[in-house]
Amino acid sequence: MSIATHYDAIAQCNRCGFCQVACPIFRATGNESGVARGRLALLRALIEGRLQWSSELEEPLYDCLLCGACTSNCFPAIPTSDLVIKARSEYLDTVGRKSIHRLLFDKLLPYPRRLHLAARAVALGKNSGMSELAGALGLLRIFGHDFARSEQILGRLPAQSLRTRFKPGVYQGQGQKLRLAYFVGCGIDTISQAAGQSTLALLRRFSSSVQLLDNNCCGLPAWSYGDLDAARHLAFLNLSLLDAGRFDAIVTDCSSCTAFIKKYPLLFAGDDHFEEKARDLASKTMDVSEWMTAEIIPFSMTLEGKRITFHDPCHASRGQKIVKPPRDILRQIPGAEFVEMPEADWCCGGAGAYALSHFDLSMQVLDRKMENLKKTRADVLVTTCPACIIQLSYGVRRHGLTVKVQHLTEVI
Repeated sequence: MSIATHYDAIAQCNRCGFCQVACPIFRATGNESGVARGRLALLRALIEGRLQWSSELEEPLYDCLLCGACTSNCFPAIPTSDLVIKARSEYLDTVGRKSIHRLLFDKLLPYPRRLHLAARAVALGKNSGMSELAGALGLLRIFGHDFARSEQILGRLPAQSLRTRFKPGVYQGQGQKLRLAYFVGCGIDTISQAAGQSTLALLRRFSSSVQLLDNNCCGLPAWSYGDLDAARHLAFLNLSLLDAGRFDAIVTDCSSCTAFIKKYPLLFAGDDHFEEKARDLASKTMDVSEWMTAEIIPFSMTLEGKRITFHDPCHASRGQKIVKPPRDILRQIPGAEFVEMPEADWCCGGAGAYALSHFDLSMQVLDRKMENLKKTRADVLVTTCPACIIQLSYGVRRHGLTVKVQHLTEVI
């Protein structure tokens, strides 16, 4: 669908400038092209024929974090992030997809076993130091022009995926009710496995059974890149796999996955069969913080006497309006002190794989987050997104802090 069909929404921008206050990229660069009204002006120029589609548009289209902060600060609530994604899609139709993205979206993400093998190879390269040598030789530029520098964001990687250690299937729970399904996101599966193990243990503790799903990627990476067909294909695979009616709830500990699964009905609008299946799945899908608020009594011996704070993933606070549940949980932990972090809902600069092509911008956004973290004097920084955990953990190392970064399920 052409971006021209969204002209009326784009034209609602009256260039008031309120988006400047909320945009992490504008606050880092001061460039008008990096703020919502600048991006909307670009899209309007393309529609009106004052600007032509070309490869020169890649940077202004792809340096957006898609955090949605601009929309929250916009009087007509123009969905700039969604419009940028539509523009990226049309850009790809004109310029074409890069080979690395065709490999990722077509050959790896639809096949969990292949993804696990690829992750294992990456872990071997990272943990052995081979990736540093490859970076020095310039062999990693195929993954993004900043990949060699952004590779340092990752710490030591697990040698096996979560679902290699815990096979997909039904696990008996200790509770008396609730049949749950656990949707495992790619980041939890291949990197943040401590969070995944904690989530699985928590779900089993408070349910009669938990089915560890053999799901594919939710599709968000492809959607964010603008490859809408690949995103729909990944969503289709998950819809074909999942029968939402078999479960009381489908829980995921990646706020990005949760937010995108809840968007599945939009991906299949007009297809009566799959739109209905998508609605059923979306209605049963819960962010783990939503489920925890309803089902558990928080307790944590490890947080006794600790000061804790919380970072809001963009896909939780703005994508799903989930702000109160994780804070309610943390405030109830006996013996722990919860401290609100300034700008807790500002993007950390992770934004999936943003640093692969925009390392310097990502670090500027991250540094602002770390300065706010320092003001809390917290011992533990909690969040609910694996991409945020990776980015924030690197920020802590980068700034020489002793703060421990953990997923919400790890601290309960």
